[in-house]
Amino acid sequence: MESGVVTRRQPRQSPPRRNSQKDATALVRLRRISLVAAVIVLIPVISSFIGMATEPSNTALGIRAVEWLRNNGAAGLVAKVESVYYSLTAPAKGGPGLHALPKVGYGVAGAGALAAGEYRPPRVPSILHPTLPGEGLWHATRPGFAANPPVLVTTLRDQPEYPRVVAGLAWINTKRAKVQLNPGRLEPSVELPRGEMKVPPWARHSLLATFNSGFKLADAKGGFALNGHTYAPMHNGQGTIVGYTGGRVDVINWTYGPTVPAGVSFARQNLPLIVENGKPAPNIENTGEWGATVGNAVLVWRSSVGVDAHGNLIYAAGENQTVGSLAKALIQAGAVRAMELDINSYWTSFITYGATGAEEPKNLLAGMDRPATRYLETDDRDFFTVNLR
Repeated sequence: MESGVVTRRQPRQSPPRRNSQKDATALVRLRRISLVAAVIVLIPVISSFIGMATEPSNTALGIRAVEWLRNNGAAGLVAKVESVYYSLTAPAKGGPGLHALPKVGYGVAGAGALAAGEYRPPRVPSILHPTLPGEGLWHATRPGFAANPPVLVTTLRDQPEYPRVVAGLAWINTKRAKVQLNPGRLEPSVELPRGEMKVPPWARHSLLATFNSGFKLADAKGGFALNGHTYAPMHNGQGTIVGYTGGRVDVINWTYGPTVPAGVSFARQNLPLIVENGKPAPNIENTGEWGATVGNAVLVWRSSVGVDAHGNLIYAAGENQTVGSLAKALIQAGAVRAMELDINSYWTSFITYGATGAEEPKNLLAGMDRPATRYLETDDRDFFTVNLR
């Protein structure tokens, strides 16, 4: 460099923008590919949801959407949401009691003498005292049935810590009434002849009552048999309502293996027994034993069915019930064995018919969500009918 001469540094040139443009293009392309991939992945999910939403059903869309979530990987989330909801809506303990009970049935059963060999259940002993007027008194379901009733109903307060909670009870004379299991449109979720999926018109002239069955078969983890044929394998140790070809009905702990033996007309399983030998099941406090979405101690609408020492059925249901409280109510009413049926207000139904031809249908308790005409229309779930012999 010559003395006195200043050399100017050339300004640094910006790197070519070609790489930046390539990166931006690649990012846009990646986003598009990701979007297309997401859409492709979601197509089966969207298709499944649309299929569920548009298929024939008598279940509200909101309920079906929750069931769809439960069946498609979100069972844990649904269970948590339900548990939080039931905890927030649970009644407060204690407080003022009731002064009167809901009116059920027609008059008080007991007029006239029973024929030899006939049996009528005594008044259900109170759990809370003092006894309210009519509490535990059995009522006929039709005005003309008081003398020798095939079906009786009553109400009972069954939880001392919640004095305003009421359970509804129904007693079914199996000598005078025939009980039958009927498939629904979607349940049980196995291939079988579904028949009418409602009370057929030709069977309504003698219809006395209808009531809900158990959990969805996938949640019940049990079997299903109809007309002597096993459509879902039976499981030993499960509470089972069984109908025999001679007309007898029982609630038992199943011990006969995966296939129903000869002489069984129908069998429906739903979790272990909640009453055995006239006492609550030994593990009644096991919170995971009863309830596919909520444990046995959560206060929720529940239903159950048992059998008394004379072979008659006893149905019990109510709002804000635990498995233990229903077991207690059934034992008070005379049950020697009993099993839980479906839970949640939307699935719990016991309906009586006050006149011939399925006329004057009435829910056992006013708080039952579904209309009293539920089983006169095609229903998604399996259910039981009670007809006069």
